[in-house]
Amino acid sequence: MAWMIVSDSSCEIRELERPAPGVQFALVPFKIRVGEREYVDLPTLNTHQMLQAMTDYNGASTTACPSPEEWAEYFLQADNVFAFTISSNLSGSYNAAMAARTMVLEEHPEKKIFVLDTLSCSGALAGAAELANKLIGENQEFDDICFALKKFAENTHILFALASFDNLAKNGRVNKVVGFIAGRLNMRVLGRRTADGKIDFYFKTRGETRVLAKILEQMDEDGYDGVHPVLISECGNQTAAQLLHHGIDAKWPGAPVRIVPCSGLCSFYAQDQGIIITY
Repeated sequence: MAWMIVSDSSCEIRELERPAPGVQFALVPFKIRVGEREYVDLPTLNTHQMLQAMTDYNGASTTACPSPEEWAEYFLQADNVFAFTISSNLSGSYNAAMAARTMVLEEHPEKKIFVLDTLSCSGALAGAAELANKLIGENQEFDDICFALKKFAENTHILFALASFDNLAKNGRVNKVVGFIAGRLNMRVLGRRTADGKIDFYFKTRGETRVLAKILEQMDEDGYDGVHPVLISECGNQTAAQLLHHGIDAKWPGAPVRIVPCSGLCSFYAQDQGIIITY
């Protein structure tokens, strides 16, 4: 029996480390447009080059989610499909995937296709993909895996520690004056996902050390147990990622922590020096 695990490219893993028998893994890419140039969010994308182009471009950069046809291409490749999307309140990726599901099931009603709106991004999609692979390997039933994935998405926490304000202001994600002042004051902001899959920027401070300390405090408040995997996605900021790793290990010795580079789409939102933490 063939299985397909497919995610949009807001997912921070580019492949499954140990695919279960019969499992394929695929990414459906976002596109990032900077002026006349389009960057396709594939593993080969040079995110540093893309961010530099965004900095140099005197205008707003935009993103485009995968089309229904792009999702359908992968839905057709297996009997059982698990698809994961960035929050539907941040992108049209979920709606496109659901449209693809309808299209494919009209022609192939025997297929099983589950589309999960993670109400999140980044490590939440990576964790869902890895959980699906694990449960398939344990010979779990399709419906039971769907239930487990829904619970996983509901209970996943994600924090966004942003350091660059210039492009955020340019692209309309923060007020331009606030962005200018914050950049000059070396401000850092911390955001978290809301229950409906939006981002709440709820904490700001000067300097990186303070925002990293706040992340550890927030993890503690959220009831992090030192057992569940932590994924730190960094956008040109290995130093902060490593400092956070050490902080987590000191507070929760032996906690499973992994550091990965941000995907193209997540780099677009995190910006240079930003980090995203999923747990």
